[in-house]
Amino acid sequence: MSDLLEQLNSEQRAVAEHTEGPVLVLAGAGSGKTRAVTYRIAHLIESHRVPPWSILAVTFTNKAAEQMRERVAGLLAERRRPDGEADGNPWSSGGGIDGRARPQIFTFHALCVRLLRREIEPLGYSRDFAIYDDDDQTRLVKSCLAELGLGDRLFTPRAALSRISYAKNHSISAAEMYQGARDPDTEKLASVYERYQQRLRSANALDFDDLLLKTVELFDRSPELAAAYSGRFRYIHVDEYQDTNRVQYRLIRHLTRAHHNLCVVGDEDQSIYRWRGASIENILSFEKDFREACVLRLERNYRSTQVILDGASAVVSRNRARKGKTLWTERKTGRSIGIYQAADAEEEAGFVAGQVAEALAEPGATVGVLYRTNAQARLLEEAMRARQIGYRLVGGFSFYARAEIRDVLAYARLAVNPRDTAALLRVINTPTRGIGETTLAQLESIARQSQLTLWEALEESLIRARENPSRAARALKGFQQLILGLAEDQKRLGLSEFFSSILERTGYLGMLRAEDSPEAEGRIENLEELVNAAAETEESGEGLTAFLDRAALVADTDQIDERARATLMTLHSAKGLEFSVVLMPGLEEGLLPHKLSLDDDAALEEERRLCYVGMTRAKDRLALSCAATRRSYGEEGRQSTRRSRFLSEIPTEFTETLSGSGRAQIHWQGAFNSRESIERFLQSNGFQERIEQSRPTLRRSSPPENTWRRGSQVRHPKYGVGTILACEGQGEDQKLTVSFPGFGAKKLMSRFATLEKM
Repeated sequence: MSDLLEQLNSEQRAVAEHTEGPVLVLAGAGSGKTRAVTYRIAHLIESHRVPPWSILAVTFTNKAAEQMRERVAGLLAERRRPDGEADGNPWSSGGGIDGRARPQIFTFHALCVRLLRREIEPLGYSRDFAIYDDDDQTRLVKSCLAELGLGDRLFTPRAALSRISYAKNHSISAAEMYQGARDPDTEKLASVYERYQQRLRSANALDFDDLLLKTVELFDRSPELAAAYSGRFRYIHVDEYQDTNRVQYRLIRHLTRAHHNLCVVGDEDQSIYRWRGASIENILSFEKDFREACVLRLERNYRSTQVILDGASAVVSRNRARKGKTLWTERKTGRSIGIYQAADAEEEAGFVAGQVAEALAEPGATVGVLYRTNAQARLLEEAMRARQIGYRLVGGFSFYARAEIRDVLAYARLAVNPRDTAALLRVINTPTRGIGETTLAQLESIARQSQLTLWEALEESLIRARENPSRAARALKGFQQLILGLAEDQKRLGLSEFFSSILERTGYLGMLRAEDSPEAEGRIENLEELVNAAAETEESGEGLTAFLDRAALVADTDQIDERARATLMTLHSAKGLEFSVVLMPGLEEGLLPHKLSLDDDAALEEERRLCYVGMTRAKDRLALSCAATRRSYGEEGRQSTRRSRFLSEIPTEFTETLSGSGRAQIHWQGAFNSRESIERFLQSNGFQERIEQSRPTLRRSSPPENTWRRGSQVRHPKYGVGTILACEGQGEDQKLTVSFPGFGAKKLMSRFATLEKM
């Protein structure tokens, strides 16, 4: 048989062949790190006869884990002997954490779910624990704030949850947060954190952060258990090591307790998740943690042209927190990095749309429009629509985030675990069954006073109302019987039949059918697809718990369709992707780098890494742009901007200045997005009076009849300042077409429009 590793370059082969002891692989952007790791795993199995089930690989996204599984399976399938025997390798059977024939390849969270489903009971939870997603967590925090009499005065629920999550990712308990508090607000947050954890425990539920924390806590409490799993997983691989947080670091240290066969792959120049707890120190300090570590570098890039690599490397080389690498490619020729400065954000959006249209004229080309903040997407979308360019916007609802899907999954969760308070609150009156806010408040009061879960409080309230049941009590009794019936269905029915039972028993399907609207029909189709997904899970031999776990662990980035030809997304979402052409608008101080990072050296270095990540997504063409002025929330009119320092960090020999304007393409349905473009439109149609450029003075009185004129500036209470493009008729019956920047062209009747003349 041919050598398995002969298809690798020399750097990748060195990674695959270094099988014993700790190894740090510094993998530059586009250098084929996944290829190197998958070949390493296959090499361990084929050449070193390592049992597949003793190999563990962890990464961050479901898509990356699935890709790695498929590649390893494909490599080993290709190596089978002609007679079908796999060299004694029992690859064809088994799977999951209990599998006896496959490498164990998971996301961090999926690995911990599987461990906890087996081992969590010593921590006081049962194995059927629920996993609370972002919505569940937010609702629970809101309830905790209300219980403590805090409301939204100090923290919004999401803000409180964000700070709690940050503490968890840094292994800070509620008690430690309270002890370290330097102000009353943090003390109050610590009490919310403590109550939140109590409520999770009473519901037999874990949030995403707890999946990691509880696994580490389990290993902390039982070194013997940690040693047992370390002995089971003899070879461990960690992808994207630069994105690990403190808790993930501790988990990896536990799993390498019995050995140091640890291969971590990452790129310190792509560490961009500090805001959610990732610590670049984990990769920078690897050689201190493992004194015998070997450091290997993957520096050959298979994606970008050399000029793109040189420009991106010049930017990131300004950072101090890095180990350094020199990226190179055989693609020595290519266009210079384009730099474009627009007069304003609207013109910049038009430029971007023009570049997208030009790029898509090339067969097979893909374009990524990558920006720092989601707020930048609005103008870009308007400009794309103006040119009638199809695009995909990343950041919308994933399938499992849709309301109807979440509702039905909540019923399924209750059938398994009635103590799941978040699920209960979500569906107790969906569809409507006469259980209102007053009844819920009474249940929550009983739960607080008697230290019960909400389900137990419901049972208690029914006992109290047994002699004289009210209408509300009858509704609660019906809901109780519904959930108990679903629990029985769950035990006796197959998975797809069970979900069909939920749709019929709960009346959810009937509610949508009665609505009889296109929207309801779309929701019915989504629910039908959910039943299909359950059937597929059933066919694979998995049950309801695995199905609910998978639904809970789906991330937004798993929904990205890399086949879409034009994609709008944030720079953070773009990590790991590639496009023929990349456009990066908003290279301004305050946007990239973001204003919150300007006074923090570590945060500023992360912004520089974020710019590097965006630049290295480009294969053939890269264009960066900025705007001289931009509207700023809370500020009057347009504000002057400063070019991003990152633009000046790219040597001029790698760049070219782009000219042209996007103005002609920025109108949409007759509306224009800047005063200058409106002025040009009016002048080109015979209207010579220039629009006043200085700040207008508002006249508070309504104008007399027949004073509205084409070209006049007006203020609308909803749409703000606009310019009249056309007038029809006279007096109060006059019909006006007014262009409002950012809102489009609006047709208004003079008598109803409540316009004020500027």
